[in-house]
Amino acid sequence: MPDKVELYVNDMRIEDFESYNIAKSLFNADGIFTLELSDPEADIKAGSYCELYVDGERAFTGIVDIVNPFYRKGERKLILSGRDLMGIVVDSYCEEFITIEGMKLKALAERLLKNISFPFFDLKAIQYQDDIIGGLRKKRKSKGDIGSMDSAQKFSQIEPGMTVFEVLKEYAASRGMLFWCEDNGVLVFGRPKATGEPAYTLINRKGDGRENNILEGEMEENICKRYSKITVMGQQQGTDDTPASGVNIQAVRALKVPDEFPFYKPFVAVNNNDSLSPAMQARLIEEKQKAEGFSLRYKVAGHGQGNNLWKVNELCRVKDDIFKLDGTYLIYSCTFQLSKEEGMTSELRLGYPGMIQ
Repeated sequence: MPDKVELYVNDMRIEDFESYNIAKSLFNADGIFTLELSDPEADIKAGSYCELYVDGERAFTGIVDIVNPFYRKGERKLILSGRDLMGIVVDSYCEEFITIEGMKLKALAERLLKNISFPFFDLKAIQYQDDIIGGLRKKRKSKGDIGSMDSAQKFSQIEPGMTVFEVLKEYAASRGMLFWCEDNGVLVFGRPKATGEPAYTLINRKGDGRENNILEGEMEENICKRYSKITVMGQQQGTDDTPASGVNIQAVRALKVPDEFPFYKPFVAVNNNDSLSPAMQARLIEEKQKAEGFSLRYKVAGHGQGNNLWKVNELCRVKDDIFKLDGTYLIYSCTFQLSKEEGMTSELRLGYPGMIQ
């Protein structure tokens, strides 16, 4: 049986689509969708809140950005395009000067999102994942505990004209975290999944083809955005031990990857936040570059496996005899598609689990 796809716009339900493309990714700011309807009777306005369900499970929560009706020779169509709720955060700008010295991530997020959250998302529902929640909501006392990740910041101030998303994204990155939006519209600060049982299995056996479920596969290795050495410099205010200039410049984090890279190629960034941030950001850069250097793309029939919809930030076991792969990978991007040529399909992009070690 094909998957049942339903779009709810305000209180209206739509389930007759000519085509659609619904894409979500951990590494892109906002998920996007494009839906094509034939002979539409619905009166839909740009800015409408919408939810997309597949077999009764919510797969996307967003806002209609573009409404594009057209006709020709008796044919009428309506194309709707939009993004998930992170699109509101991406489009919104900071309106005031904010001194953020001593301010933690949770306090900053709630302050910046306060005016743009209603009626789309609840500030109290923002997720700070379990492995770092202690550091964000309740300071732990043990030395070296993960709680220190959200210690108070020491860098400059936020100025009007900066976007809310870029500020929170950079602030989160300085603590070794990503910032994304879940299918249900909840905003998340955290890390991609690294361990646990895979939720899905992708198989392509060369022999009998038993249990094969892959329609199309592609593997990419790319060194363009990879480096043999990563250094994040931190410029800190002087102490009793620093020079008379009052500034101490440190290479807080230097990473070498000699076994994985064919030649010397250095990467250098500057983070003047505090002594903790450069090390956190260097680790994020290292793993992000590793993720960008290897990827798998698979196309499969339908929008799920068994009773589970395909979702980002889930682990998948891959058994691919063509690419000589037998391991567990992270689904970081998922696109649901409907076309006359192929029917309902899903395109999945996978990479190394975790991204942050």
